[in-house]
Amino acid sequence: MAKASNDLFSTLRTYLTKVTEGERSPAEVAAAVNSWARESADALKAKIHEEVEASVAKMGFIKRDEFDRLAAQVAALGGKPTSKKKSPSKKSDSTKSSAKKDSGKKIKKTSVKKSVKK
Repeated sequence: MAKASNDLFSTLRTYLTKVTEGERSPAEVAAAVNSWARESADALKAKIHEEVEASVAKMGFIKRDEFDRLAAQVAALGGKPTSKKKSPSKKSDSTKSSAKKDSGKKIKKTSVKKSVKK
């Protein structure tokens, strides 16, 4: 960040010198600075876009348009694309009732003490 601000101040000093020496008009300097700012903003946006793309790819995500294209291909093949996850299957009533019956038949173990005869 310090380098970018140094570049900005250096550029502004150069333009200011050209204005004071009469080499450039204030309008020309303003147009040049405006153009420089636009180019810098575009370069920064491009760099941010590249970094985001790289990070998203590392995480294994895909873009929405890629997902939509793949969903259309699946639909064309006859499959039914779903965007929601299915809930886990629930146990049937017969499974639940047999589980209740089994839990009622618990076997209790009793300890038997042997008496020792002397």
